[in-house]
Amino acid sequence: MKRDTIAMKAFNSTDNPKSFPCNECPAGNMHIRHITYFTWLGEELVTVPNFPAWVCDMCGKREYDQSAISWLSMLLNPEAGHPNRRVKRTRQPEPRKRNVPPLMLD
Repeated sequence: MKRDTIAMKAFNSTDNPKSFPCNECPAGNMHIRHITYFTWLGEELVTVPNFPAWVCDMCGKREYDQSAISWLSMLLNPEAGHPNRRVKRTRQPEPRKRNVPPLMLD
């Protein structure tokens, strides 16, 4: 079972948290914790309290849930909340009408 799947089950289940072995150190186990996440948005430091992460109980290694990171990236996107730009279609010119002299009927 993939770690992302394990993480999602732990976040969504009522009997959480579960743990799995740390891939950094041989003795630790990764447990779900809520920590403060820091990231830069341009020149501004953004802090997100109570962000879900897997933390090793021995070495302290942190792994963030990919769906939580994707959700946060969507929220921090500068284009979030702005309507999509519509591409204006240009009308194709109508075919030119030829100047044909009217028929002379006698």
